Amino acid sequence: MRSQGDAVAATARSSREHDAAPARVLDRCRALVRPALVEAVSSLHPWTGEMAAYALGWSDTTGTPDSGGSQGKGVRQALAVLGAEAVGADGAKAVPGAVAVELVHTFSLLHDDIMDGDALRRQRPAVWKAYGTGPAVLTGDALLGQAVTTLAEAPGRHAAAAVRCLCRTLNALVSGQAQDLRFEHRPWYGPGAVGPEQYRSMAEHKTGALLGCAIALGAILGGAPDRTATTLERAGRHLGLAFQAVDDILGIWGDPAVTGKPVHADLRRGKKTYPMLAALAGKGRAAHELAALLGPPRPLDYEAAAHAAALVEELGGRTATRDEARRHLDTARRELRDASLTHAAVQQLDRLFTYVLDRTS
Repeated sequence: MRSQGDAVAATARSSREHDAAPARVLDRCRALVRPALVEAVSSLHPWTGEMAAYALGWSDTTGTPDSGGSQGKGVRQALAVLGAEAVGADGAKAVPGAVAVELVHTFSLLHDDIMDGDALRRQRPAVWKAYGTGPAVLTGDALLGQAVTTLAEAPGRHAAAAVRCLCRTLNALVSGQAQDLRFEHRPWYGPGAVGPEQYRSMAEHKTGALLGCAIALGAILGGAPDRTATTLERAGRHLGLAFQAVDDILGIWGDPAVTGKPVHADLRRGKKTYPMLAALAGKGRAAHELAALLGPPRPLDYEAAAHAAALVEELGGRTATRDEARRHLDTARRELRDASLTHAAVQQLDRLFTYVLDRTS
Protein backbone atom coordinates (compact mmCIF):
# COMPACT_ATOMS: atom_id res chain seq x y z
CA MET A 1 0.00 0.00 0.00
CA ARG A 2 1.32 3.45 -0.91
CA SER A 3 2.03 5.89 1.89
CA GLN A 4 0.50 9.34 1.94
CA GLY A 5 3.91 10.74 1.06
CA ASP A 6 4.14 8.46 -2.00
CA ALA A 7 0.68 9.57 -3.10
CA VAL A 8 1.60 13.26 -2.75
CA ALA A 9 4.84 12.70 -4.70
CA ALA A 10 2.97 10.83 -7.44
CA THR A 11 0.39 13.62 -7.67
CA ALA A 12 3.09 16.26 -7.90
CA ARG A 13 4.91 14.25 -10.56
CA SER A 14 1.69 13.82 -12.55
CA SER A 15 1.01 17.56 -12.28
CA ARG A 16 4.50 18.40 -13.57
CA GLU A 17 4.10 16.01 -16.49
CA HIS A 18 0.71 17.52 -17.31
CA ASP A 19 2.19 21.03 -17.24
CA ALA A 20 4.97 19.85 -19.59
CA ALA A 21 2.54 18.43 -22.17
CA PRO A 22 3.40 20.00 -25.55
CA ALA A 23 0.02 21.70 -26.04
CA ARG A 24 0.20 23.31 -22.61
CA VAL A 25 3.78 24.44 -23.17
CA LEU A 26 2.88 26.01 -26.51
CA ASP A 27 -0.26 27.66 -25.09
CA ARG A 28 1.62 29.07 -22.10
CA CYS A 29 4.38 30.55 -24.24
CA ARG A 30 1.94 31.97 -26.81
CA ALA A 31 -0.01 33.68 -24.02
CA LEU A 32 3.18 35.25 -22.68
CA VAL A 33 4.34 36.49 -26.10
CA ARG A 34 1.00 37.48 -27.68
CA PRO A 35 0.62 41.03 -26.24
CA ALA A 36 4.08 42.07 -27.45
CA LEU A 37 3.50 40.40 -30.83
CA VAL A 38 0.21 42.30 -31.25
CA GLU A 39 1.97 45.54 -30.33
CA ALA A 40 4.72 44.88 -32.89
CA VAL A 41 2.24 44.20 -35.70
CA SER A 42 0.11 47.19 -34.67
CA SER A 43 3.12 49.47 -35.20
CA LEU A 44 3.22 48.62 -38.92
CA HIS A 45 1.52 50.66 -41.64
CA PRO A 46 -2.22 49.84 -41.43
CA TRP A 47 -2.21 48.06 -44.80
CA THR A 48 0.84 45.86 -44.16
CA GLY A 49 -0.42 45.37 -40.61
CA GLU A 50 -3.71 44.06 -41.97
CA MET A 51 -1.90 41.59 -44.23
CA ALA A 52 0.41 40.56 -41.38
CA ALA A 53 -2.61 39.90 -39.15
CA TYR A 54 -4.09 37.77 -41.94
CA ALA A 55 -0.81 35.86 -42.33
CA LEU A 56 -0.71 35.24 -38.58
CA GLY A 57 -4.27 33.87 -38.65
CA TRP A 58 -5.74 36.66 -36.55
CA SER A 59 -8.14 38.09 -39.13
CA ASP A 60 -9.69 37.60 -42.56
CA THR A 61 -9.05 39.66 -45.69
CA THR A 62 -11.44 42.38 -44.51
CA GLY A 63 -9.52 42.86 -41.29
CA THR A 64 -12.29 41.22 -39.27
CA PRO A 65 -11.03 39.03 -36.39
CA ASP A 66 -11.14 35.38 -37.46
CA SER A 67 -11.57 33.00 -34.53
CA GLY A 68 -11.25 30.02 -36.88
CA GLY A 69 -7.98 31.08 -38.46
CA SER A 70 -4.94 28.88 -37.81
CA GLN A 71 -2.32 30.81 -35.87
CA GLY A 72 0.42 28.25 -36.33
CA LYS A 73 2.07 26.02 -33.79
CA GLY A 74 4.17 28.65 -32.03
CA VAL A 75 7.18 26.34 -31.72
CA ARG A 76 9.72 29.12 -32.28
CA GLN A 77 8.09 31.37 -29.68
CA ALA A 78 8.15 28.52 -27.18
CA LEU A 79 11.79 27.75 -27.88
CA ALA A 80 12.77 31.34 -27.14
CA VAL A 81 10.86 31.39 -23.85
CA LEU A 82 12.20 27.98 -22.80
CA GLY A 83 15.72 29.05 -23.79
CA ALA A 84 15.56 31.79 -21.17
CA GLU A 85 13.99 29.52 -18.57
CA ALA A 86 16.56 26.81 -19.26
CA VAL A 87 19.35 29.16 -18.12
CA GLY A 88 17.45 30.16 -14.99
CA ALA A 89 15.95 33.43 -16.23
CA ASP A 90 12.32 34.55 -16.28
CA GLY A 91 10.70 33.57 -19.58
CA ALA A 92 9.52 37.18 -19.96
CA LYS A 93 13.14 38.15 -20.68
CA ALA A 94 12.87 36.25 -23.95
CA VAL A 95 9.70 37.95 -25.23
CA PRO A 96 11.50 40.37 -27.62
CA GLY A 97 13.39 37.39 -29.06
CA ALA A 98 10.20 35.37 -29.36
CA VAL A 99 8.46 38.22 -31.19
CA ALA A 100 11.45 38.66 -33.51
CA VAL A 101 11.64 35.00 -34.53
CA GLU A 102 7.86 34.80 -35.03
CA LEU A 103 7.96 37.86 -37.30
CA VAL A 104 10.95 36.45 -39.23
CA HIS A 105 9.21 33.10 -39.58
CA THR A 106 6.08 34.76 -40.93
CA PHE A 107 8.16 36.91 -43.30
CA SER A 108 9.87 33.78 -44.62
CA LEU A 109 6.55 32.01 -45.20
CA LEU A 110 5.16 34.94 -47.18
CA HIS A 111 8.18 35.00 -49.48
CA ASP A 112 8.50 31.20 -49.69
CA ASP A 113 4.89 30.86 -50.84
CA ILE A 114 5.59 33.28 -53.68
CA MET A 115 8.82 31.56 -54.72
CA ASP A 116 7.26 28.09 -54.55
CA GLY A 117 3.95 29.14 -56.12
CA ASP A 118 2.02 27.74 -53.15
CA ALA A 119 -1.53 29.10 -53.31
CA LEU A 120 -2.56 27.80 -49.88
CA ARG A 121 -1.18 28.35 -46.40
CA ARG A 122 -2.87 26.94 -43.30
CA GLN A 123 -6.01 26.00 -45.26
CA ARG A 124 -6.53 29.56 -46.55
CA PRO A 125 -5.30 31.43 -49.63
CA ALA A 126 -1.67 32.46 -49.17
CA VAL A 127 -1.15 36.20 -48.70
CA TRP A 128 0.06 36.64 -52.29
CA LYS A 129 -3.12 34.98 -53.58
CA ALA A 130 -5.39 36.97 -51.25
CA TYR A 131 -3.75 40.39 -51.69
CA GLY A 132 -1.36 40.14 -54.64
CA THR A 133 2.33 39.37 -55.06
CA GLY A 134 3.62 42.92 -54.56
CA PRO A 135 1.69 43.52 -51.33
CA ALA A 136 2.82 40.14 -49.97
CA VAL A 137 6.48 40.95 -50.67
CA LEU A 138 6.04 44.34 -49.02
CA THR A 139 4.43 42.78 -45.95
CA GLY A 140 7.30 40.33 -45.63
CA ASP A 141 9.76 43.22 -45.80
CA ALA A 142 7.79 45.10 -43.13
CA LEU A 143 7.82 42.07 -40.82
CA LEU A 144 11.56 41.64 -41.24
CA GLY A 145 12.22 45.29 -40.41
CA GLN A 146 9.97 45.12 -37.37
CA ALA A 147 11.68 41.93 -36.17
CA VAL A 148 15.10 43.61 -36.09
CA THR A 149 13.66 46.75 -34.49
CA THR A 150 11.92 44.76 -31.75
CA LEU A 151 15.10 42.93 -30.85
CA ALA A 152 17.31 46.02 -31.05
CA GLU A 153 15.00 47.80 -28.58
CA ALA A 154 14.96 44.91 -26.07
CA PRO A 155 15.68 46.18 -22.54
CA GLY A 156 18.92 45.25 -20.86
CA ARG A 157 22.50 44.95 -22.04
CA HIS A 158 22.13 41.87 -24.25
CA ALA A 159 20.22 43.38 -27.18
CA ALA A 160 23.29 43.87 -29.37
CA ALA A 161 24.36 40.24 -29.01
CA ALA A 162 20.80 39.15 -29.77
CA VAL A 163 20.67 41.26 -32.94
CA ARG A 164 23.98 39.79 -34.11
CA CYS A 165 22.55 36.29 -33.59
CA LEU A 166 19.43 37.17 -35.58
CA CYS A 167 21.43 38.72 -38.44
CA ARG A 168 23.60 35.60 -38.74
CA THR A 169 20.42 33.59 -38.91
CA LEU A 170 18.91 35.76 -41.64
CA ASN A 171 21.98 35.17 -43.80
CA ALA A 172 21.64 31.43 -43.17
CA LEU A 173 17.95 31.49 -44.11
CA VAL A 174 18.70 33.14 -47.44
CA SER A 175 21.47 30.62 -48.12
CA GLY A 176 19.19 27.69 -47.35
CA GLN A 177 16.38 29.01 -49.52
CA ALA A 178 18.83 29.58 -52.38
CA GLN A 179 20.04 26.00 -52.11
CA ASP A 180 16.48 24.69 -52.02
CA LEU A 181 15.46 26.60 -55.15
CA ARG A 182 18.59 25.58 -57.07
CA PHE A 183 18.10 21.94 -56.09
CA GLU A 184 14.83 21.91 -58.03
CA HIS A 185 16.84 22.23 -61.24
CA ARG A 186 19.39 19.55 -60.33
CA PRO A 187 18.96 15.99 -61.66
CA TRP A 188 17.44 13.30 -59.46
CA TYR A 189 20.29 10.87 -60.10
CA GLY A 190 23.65 10.62 -61.82
CA PRO A 191 26.20 13.45 -62.18
CA GLY A 192 25.05 16.63 -60.47
CA ALA A 193 22.45 14.90 -58.32
CA VAL A 194 21.81 16.22 -54.81
CA GLY A 195 23.42 14.07 -52.10
CA PRO A 196 22.33 13.55 -48.47
CA GLU A 197 24.96 15.91 -47.05
CA GLN A 198 23.95 18.68 -49.46
CA TYR A 199 20.34 18.13 -48.42
CA ARG A 200 21.30 18.39 -44.73
CA SER A 201 23.21 21.60 -45.36
CA MET A 202 20.15 23.09 -47.06
CA ALA A 203 17.79 21.93 -44.29
CA GLU A 204 20.06 23.20 -41.52
CA HIS A 205 20.21 26.65 -43.09
CA LYS A 206 16.58 26.86 -44.23
CA THR A 207 14.88 25.39 -41.15
CA GLY A 208 17.43 24.60 -38.46
CA ALA A 209 18.95 28.06 -38.31
CA LEU A 210 15.79 29.82 -37.12
CA LEU A 211 14.93 27.17 -34.53
CA GLY A 212 18.49 27.34 -33.25
CA CYS A 213 18.30 31.13 -33.20
CA ALA A 214 15.02 31.05 -31.27
CA ILE A 215 16.36 29.06 -28.35
CA ALA A 216 19.70 30.89 -28.44
CA LEU A 217 17.96 34.28 -28.29
CA GLY A 218 16.14 33.20 -25.15
CA ALA A 219 19.43 32.18 -23.56
CA ILE A 220 21.21 35.38 -24.68
CA LEU A 221 18.45 37.68 -23.41
CA GLY A 222 18.40 35.61 -20.22
CA GLY A 223 22.07 36.46 -19.62
CA ALA A 224 23.58 33.03 -20.37
CA PRO A 225 27.30 32.65 -21.12
CA ASP A 226 28.21 32.43 -24.82
CA ARG A 227 29.10 28.75 -24.49
CA THR A 228 25.65 27.86 -23.13
CA ALA A 229 23.87 29.88 -25.81
CA THR A 230 25.95 28.16 -28.50
CA THR A 231 25.10 24.72 -27.11
CA LEU A 232 21.40 25.55 -27.11
CA GLU A 233 21.67 26.90 -30.66
CA ARG A 234 23.23 23.59 -31.80
CA ALA A 235 20.38 21.69 -30.15
CA GLY A 236 17.86 23.90 -31.93
CA ARG A 237 19.56 23.37 -35.30
CA HIS A 238 19.31 19.59 -34.90
CA LEU A 239 15.68 20.04 -33.89
CA GLY A 240 15.27 21.99 -37.13
CA LEU A 241 16.74 19.17 -39.18
CA ALA A 242 14.23 16.81 -37.58
CA PHE A 243 11.45 19.33 -38.20
CA GLN A 244 12.37 19.57 -41.89
CA ALA A 245 12.48 15.78 -42.22
CA VAL A 246 8.94 15.54 -40.85
CA ASP A 247 7.91 18.39 -43.17
CA ASP A 248 9.26 16.32 -46.07
CA ILE A 249 7.09 13.39 -45.02
CA LEU A 250 4.01 15.61 -44.76
CA GLY A 251 4.78 17.15 -48.14
CA ILE A 252 4.30 13.74 -49.77
CA TRP A 253 1.91 11.85 -47.51
CA GLY A 254 0.27 14.54 -45.36
CA ASP A 255 -3.48 15.00 -45.28
CA PRO A 256 -4.30 18.26 -47.14
CA ALA A 257 -7.22 18.85 -44.76
CA VAL A 258 -4.67 19.01 -41.93
CA THR A 259 -1.56 20.43 -43.60
CA GLY A 260 -3.49 23.03 -45.60
CA LYS A 261 -1.43 22.27 -48.71
CA PRO A 262 -2.20 20.27 -51.87
CA VAL A 263 -1.31 16.58 -51.81
CA HIS A 264 2.07 15.66 -53.33
CA ALA A 265 2.93 19.35 -53.77
CA ASP A 266 6.67 18.79 -53.20
CA LEU A 267 6.75 15.85 -55.60
CA ARG A 268 5.07 17.71 -58.41
CA ARG A 269 7.40 20.67 -58.03
CA GLY A 270 10.53 18.52 -58.10
CA LYS A 271 11.63 19.30 -54.53
CA LYS A 272 14.70 17.32 -53.48
CA THR A 273 13.39 16.02 -50.17
CA TYR A 274 14.88 13.36 -47.91
CA PRO A 275 12.31 10.62 -48.68
CA MET A 276 13.04 10.99 -52.39
CA LEU A 277 16.82 10.93 -51.98
CA ALA A 278 16.63 7.90 -49.68
CA ALA A 279 14.34 6.04 -52.10
CA LEU A 280 16.53 6.77 -55.13
CA ALA A 281 19.49 5.25 -53.29
CA GLY A 282 17.64 1.92 -53.35
CA LYS A 283 18.03 -0.94 -55.78
CA GLY A 284 15.79 -3.12 -57.90
CA ARG A 285 12.71 -2.70 -60.04
CA ALA A 286 11.01 -0.07 -57.90
CA ALA A 287 14.13 2.15 -57.87
CA HIS A 288 14.48 1.96 -61.67
CA GLU A 289 10.76 2.65 -62.10
CA LEU A 290 10.96 5.68 -59.81
CA ALA A 291 14.01 7.04 -61.61
CA ALA A 292 12.27 6.69 -64.96
CA LEU A 293 9.15 8.35 -63.63
CA LEU A 294 11.10 11.35 -62.37
CA GLY A 295 12.87 11.94 -65.66
CA PRO A 296 11.58 14.43 -68.27
CA PRO A 297 8.94 15.59 -69.03
CA ARG A 298 7.97 17.56 -65.95
CA PRO A 299 6.04 18.32 -63.86
CA LEU A 300 4.39 15.12 -62.70
CA ASP A 301 0.63 15.05 -63.02
CA TYR A 302 -1.48 13.96 -60.06
CA GLU A 303 -1.62 10.31 -61.09
CA ALA A 304 2.13 10.08 -61.71
CA ALA A 305 2.85 11.85 -58.41
CA ALA A 306 0.66 9.38 -56.51
CA HIS A 307 2.49 6.49 -58.18
CA ALA A 308 5.86 8.05 -57.32
CA ALA A 309 4.79 8.44 -53.69
CA ALA A 310 3.85 4.76 -53.55
CA LEU A 311 7.24 3.78 -54.99
CA VAL A 312 9.07 6.00 -52.50
CA GLU A 313 7.26 4.29 -49.64
CA GLU A 314 7.96 0.84 -51.11
CA LEU A 315 11.65 1.74 -51.28
CA GLY A 316 11.70 2.76 -47.61
CA GLY A 317 11.85 6.52 -48.13
CA ARG A 318 9.29 7.32 -45.46
CA THR A 319 10.90 5.01 -42.89
CA ALA A 320 14.38 6.35 -43.62
CA THR A 321 13.16 9.90 -43.13
CA ARG A 322 11.55 9.09 -39.78
CA ASP A 323 14.86 7.52 -38.74
CA GLU A 324 16.70 10.65 -39.87
CA ALA A 325 14.38 12.81 -37.75
CA ARG A 326 14.90 10.57 -34.70
CA ARG A 327 18.70 10.74 -35.07
CA HIS A 328 18.66 14.51 -35.03
CA LEU A 329 16.29 14.64 -32.07
CA ASP A 330 18.61 12.29 -30.18
CA THR A 331 21.54 14.60 -30.96
CA ALA A 332 19.54 17.62 -29.80
CA ARG A 333 18.74 15.88 -26.53
CA ARG A 334 22.44 15.02 -26.00
CA GLU A 335 23.32 18.70 -26.45
CA LEU A 336 20.83 19.61 -23.72
CA ARG A 337 22.23 16.95 -21.38
CA ASP A 338 25.74 18.35 -21.83
CA ALA A 339 24.71 21.84 -20.69
CA SER A 340 23.95 23.08 -17.19
CA LEU A 341 20.24 23.85 -17.52
CA THR A 342 17.15 23.92 -15.32
CA HIS A 343 15.39 20.58 -15.15
CA ALA A 344 11.84 21.87 -15.66
CA ALA A 345 12.70 23.73 -18.88
CA VAL A 346 14.66 20.78 -20.26
CA GLN A 347 11.69 18.53 -19.54
CA GLN A 348 9.42 20.86 -21.49
CA LEU A 349 11.92 21.10 -24.36
CA ASP A 350 12.03 17.31 -24.46
CA ARG A 351 8.24 17.19 -24.82
CA LEU A 352 8.42 19.70 -27.68
CA PHE A 353 11.02 17.54 -29.40
CA THR A 354 8.65 14.56 -29.27
CA TYR A 355 5.83 16.76 -30.56
CA VAL A 356 7.94 17.73 -33.58
CA LEU A 357 8.36 14.07 -34.51
CA ASP A 358 4.70 13.19 -34.04
CA ARG A 359 3.04 16.26 -35.58
CA THR A 360 0.67 15.98 -38.55
CA SER A 361 0.80 19.56 -39.84
